[in-house]
Amino acid sequence: MTRTIPLLHPLDDHGRLPRVPLDEASRLPQDVRDAAALAAAAAKPVLSPAADIARYAHPHYLRAEPTAFGSVTFHFKAFTGREPRPETPLAAWSDSELTYEQKKELDRQYDAARTLWSQMRLRLRAAPVMRRAAPLWQGWKDAEAGLRRVFAAFWSTPDGMWRAQLLKLTDAERAALAAARAWDEVAEELSLLAAEHRREVGEDEDLPLQTVAQELGLDASDWEISWPDEYKAGPYSWDSRTPMVRRIDAEAKRQRERLAEVARLAPTLT
Repeated sequence: MTRTIPLLHPLDDHGRLPRVPLDEASRLPQDVRDAAALAAAAAKPVLSPAADIARYAHPHYLRAEPTAFGSVTFHFKAFTGREPRPETPLAAWSDSELTYEQKKELDRQYDAARTLWSQMRLRLRAAPVMRRAAPLWQGWKDAEAGLRRVFAAFWSTPDGMWRAQLLKLTDAERAALAAARAWDEVAEELSLLAAEHRREVGEDEDLPLQTVAQELGLDASDWEISWPDEYKAGPYSWDSRTPMVRRIDAEAKRQRERLAEVARLAPTLT
């Protein structure tokens, strides 16, 4: 009795089976191979033609380029800082046609856009404040130096002129306190702007205020700007003085203690 055996491959012209290289999958039974093929097809995402992240891109987005370090550089049209805050569209995350990796790429794109936007926004908002700050900083430096200069003059002031010199000292204290308050007020504005920018971009992408000042042609290398918390008294703090006011108060206290010491010794020296 003859029996027909189905061949996986047709015979060649010489009636022999062709030499087909075997791999691991070809050694498996047909039903196993069919099941594996179906599983592989199910695991591979099939996107519809409309599944394109371009429709969710930021309006300023131009292109993305891979770097030699495995990251991606995003290019955008210039921001002004007046645009709305860049945020990944919620519709993108609820779009079932996008893969998780596509959604993460959109997230990275909007992170990059937000960094550029925040930097321009800081420039835009800080520029007028810095232009006001420059003369106030110089006024503060002059007033502080003036206070110390008036105090140092006591070393060469004749005994009969000390009352007049004390009057000059109190005037210098008032001028220094006024300058300190004026500087702390504008410094607090800049501190708040810088802190808001830092919250948006993180420390790695932070744009220093000194850099913004340099772009405006200002020298802010010695400007003293504290953290925002330094300008407001906390719920458990009794000291509501701002940083420069505290400094002037400390300097005035030191000077007055020295003068009081001399006043106590003066009767023994006459």
